[in-house]
Amino acid sequence: MSKFFFHESSYVDDNVSIGDNTKIWHFSHILSGSNIGENCSFGQNCVVGPNVKIGSGVKVQNNISIYEGVIVEDDVFLGPSMVFTNVINPRSFIIRREEFKTTLLQKGCSIGANATIVCGNTIGKYALIGAGSVINKDVKDFALIVGVPGKQIGWVSIAGNKLEFNDKNIAIDEFDNSKYILENDIVKVIEE
Repeated sequence: MSKFFFHESSYVDDNVSIGDNTKIWHFSHILSGSNIGENCSFGQNCVVGPNVKIGSGVKVQNNISIYEGVIVEDDVFLGPSMVFTNVINPRSFIIRREEFKTTLLQKGCSIGANATIVCGNTIGKYALIGAGSVINKDVKDFALIVGVPGKQIGWVSIAGNKLEFNDKNIAIDEFDNSKYILENDIVKVIEE
């Protein structure tokens, strides 16, 4: 049996899978069919689901709703009050559940506070979305995005530091000495 913590003010519905060492804080609700990995943290006032898949090591800050159609891979950071959508053209008087779009947040990406992720888009591995940005198209791995609408202004490392490429299109993150190459507008880690 999984060993996770949820505050007495929170609700966890039946038919939910939650991994070991995950913590769910005040006034949150995990809806039926959702699957959450190990070592996750949910701040206060979060809603997950129904039928949402969240990987391990995910940090969800306060005031976030993760709707059906959102897939969150391992080690993703969701900043305070960031927003997901799940329908392109919502109307209160039209039910559009069959039109929910899939939104994918790939391993290690970070979404800044108050950012909005429009449904149907993919945020690439280790991408960094600046606070308050609006994402209305796919984001490449390692991309640094800011603004409304979001525009790419650079590249970041796995550690989230801005990468500066030399004349050979190589960058080194001094934090951990990891190396990156930029080829055809795609960043890859150089394995040694």
